[in-house]
Amino acid sequence: ALSEVLATEAVCCLNRAMATLRDIWEEIGIPEEQRLERTDAVRKHIKNLLDMMVAEEESLKERLLKSIVLCRKELDTLCRELQLGSFETEEECTMLQMEKNLRTQVEVLQKQKRDRKQELKALQEQDQGLCDILCTALFSIDTRSVPSLEDLDCYRRHVASLKTLKEQRQEEFVTKKRQIILLMEELDHTPDTSFERDVVCEDEEAFCLSKDNIVALQNLLQQLEARRALNEAVCAELRARIVALWERLQIPQEERESLAVH
Repeated sequence: ALSEVLATEAVCCLNRAMATLRDIWEEIGIPEEQRLERTDAVRKHIKNLLDMMVAEEESLKERLLKSIVLCRKELDTLCRELQLGSFETEEECTMLQMEKNLRTQVEVLQKQKRDRKQELKALQEQDQGLCDILCTALFSIDTRSVPSLEDLDCYRRHVASLKTLKEQRQEEFVTKKRQIILLMEELDHTPDTSFERDVVCEDEEAFCLSKDNIVALQNLLQQLEARRALNEAVCAELRARIVALWERLQIPQEERESLAVH
């Protein structure tokens, strides 16, 4: 391997350097005792340098092992929270590759967890707004834990059904409101209850679209229609009496036509 070639080259460099140093010391005339001291100093310097390098690499190894343990622990927690199967690692891969794989998987699952929590929060806000206007109960879901994909799908469908219900009731309210306003104008009726005032107010979004209010709205419309039908029946009876009196009094046709407009 290339690393072995480089290691052999490093040893050769060291041997050449020591040989060169010995030649220099001999040429200078340094006594043997001082040569031993200098050689020992070189040995200590090289040993300290190598020991420091080994310690750094040992520290890297310890950090990798600690990261692997922590990542495995966090992966187990995330898999439980997300209701996923346990993550299987490749046992034959290197320590460095294993740490990278585990750390990457942790980041992936953390993002899934954040995404699910964010979607749950958004659905809760929509649910709250719809329940306020429809006067219905909130969707039952455990907000303390991470929702499963099935829970989120069920929640989405629930919110969608509430939106459809709101649209239906809003359309029904708007249609009946117009009919009620026309009837009130026709009957010269002024809204005299808080509910009637809520119905005819201009802010249609403020009206509570509860089931009880929709039923009360229908009842109000029926009451006004009944009053109009009663008035029409009274008018028809009065018109019939007038026609009978015209006949008995032999009122001219011209006079009848002038009054017929009323």
